[in-house]
Amino acid sequence: MSRRPVAVAASVLTVLALGATSACSGNSSASTGGSGSTPTVKLMAGGLDKQIYLPYQLAQQLGFYKKYGVDVQLSTEQDGGVGAEEAMASGQVDMAGAWYNHTIEFQAKGKAVEDVVQLSGAPGEREMCTAKSGVHSAADFKGKTLGVTDLGSGTDTLTQFLAAKQGVKTSQFHRIGVGAGSTAIAALQNGKVDCVMTTQPTVAAIQKKGVGTSAIDLATTSGATAAMGGAYPAASVLARTDWVNAHKDTVQKVVDALVATMHWINTHSAADIANKLPASFVSNQLVTKADYIAALNEDKGQFLPDGLMPAGGPKTSLATEKLVGNVKGSVDLSKTFTNDFAVQANKTEGFKTTTTPAGPNG
Repeated sequence: MSRRPVAVAASVLTVLALGATSACSGNSSASTGGSGSTPTVKLMAGGLDKQIYLPYQLAQQLGFYKKYGVDVQLSTEQDGGVGAEEAMASGQVDMAGAWYNHTIEFQAKGKAVEDVVQLSGAPGEREMCTAKSGVHSAADFKGKTLGVTDLGSGTDTLTQFLAAKQGVKTSQFHRIGVGAGSTAIAALQNGKVDCVMTTQPTVAAIQKKGVGTSAIDLATTSGATAAMGGAYPAASVLARTDWVNAHKDTVQKVVDALVATMHWINTHSAADIANKLPASFVSNQLVTKADYIAALNEDKGQFLPDGLMPAGGPKTSLATEKLVGNVKGSVDLSKTFTNDFAVQANKTEGFKTTTTPAGPNG
């Protein structure tokens, strides 16, 4: 599964599931209807209605995919279903809106997958803990029961990593899958877990209900750097390297649209962003629109303004994977990401870049 929280709005999931079914049918390819026609790309995200993944849908709402000459068919993965990154790797879809660290894991398994545009420099997660838990940092994880999206997910990896950095062994605490949204909130309310690692809008709902507060901030680039020792590249667009090499013009169009979206996010308010997103994303059974805007305003710092992989990000991600045992051998980081498409996108539009880009070694 992708490194993401599970989708929370049932009504949204029902609608998006239909899109996912359509997007995953048949063989995947950047198809065109003939010479000079608009290429079609199938992109599955790890939860389109999550704030950490909002750029994919926002680009659609702003008309940027169309503006840059590509028809992007969006779908969202379902809880218990195939993960976005796995759907991409198996050819069910062309691209995945998922976390960068999957590229490292795929390489360790002998599969060539690369990150073609980086949207965030932080996981967008927070460790939400009950008052009686006594957890104020990962050093307090001993003897606690910690909720993660599901075992083996990104939140699970991050939980183990944070503990290891504080010298707490995995055997000294318990991890269980609690999903996100209403199931994660219920786990805190019912005392099933002491803490849960989750993202917005679940974080805002937990705070509003008074069942937990943020003990560890991984929701902003500065917070992730403080907790993890460096920027942690999360939300991105992943694709198989052979597919990228065969569809470079199409990839450039997708990246052009998303880089333009990141600059739009950087120059607009949380309210502006919320106003452009589907109503069901920003107002549902968990949060009001005001809650959504407040949460986005708080965590907007996770988004990178120019789509570039930040210097040190790949190394931080690799260190995380190695520390928790997901990767044991050597990894060639230069094959896990490229800044070429983002550099060209910024150059084409005359955007000023502010992110220090990672070199070949991360």
